[in-house]
Amino acid sequence: MSENKAASRYAKSLIDLSTEQNALEEMKNDMVLIEQVIDQNSELEAILQNPVIPLDKKYSILEGIFSKSVHAITISYLKLLVSKGRAAILFDTTKAFVRQYNTIKGIVTAEVLSAIALTDANKAEIISVVKREIGANEVIIKEKISDKLIGGFILKVGDKQFDASIAGSLNKLKKELAHGVV
Repeated sequence: MSENKAASRYAKSLIDLSTEQNALEEMKNDMVLIEQVIDQNSELEAILQNPVIPLDKKYSILEGIFSKSVHAITISYLKLLVSKGRAAILFDTTKAFVRQYNTIKGIVTAEVLSAIALTDANKAEIISVVKREIGANEVIIKEKISDKLIGGFILKVGDKQFDASIAGSLNKLKKELAHGVV
């Protein structure tokens, strides 16, 4: 079983358990917290990935970091994951949990690559269009600014992409001219 599949399965089990225990929102917040801590601390990630470090030491470190700030289910989950020798997939599991949570709640992420920062009106319009076209309950915008774009934007939602950039339009025109379409 690949690490990605294992992470998804652990995340699914955790979602099922937290739903059953009426703690889904708390668990989502815990998973976001754990993901951020691991993402910002390369030493912690190295410890979790290292097979030489004893399992009880890994759990002690995680318990020391998170025991006062997360739900009891999360602590039990961390203990289970480490005891099964799966501490290395904790980061992937947190990301899988958040993805699955977002799917359940109808939350989608729209990645917007633009030449300049989006205005609030631009963001509201993108959210409106994505909600209407995708049928999402909530849209989270992740904005990136690229100096490679002349103007406009590129919008990605899941596996769909909409290119409204000037560079994209110029490339399309260039291809059409090369094929004699115009």
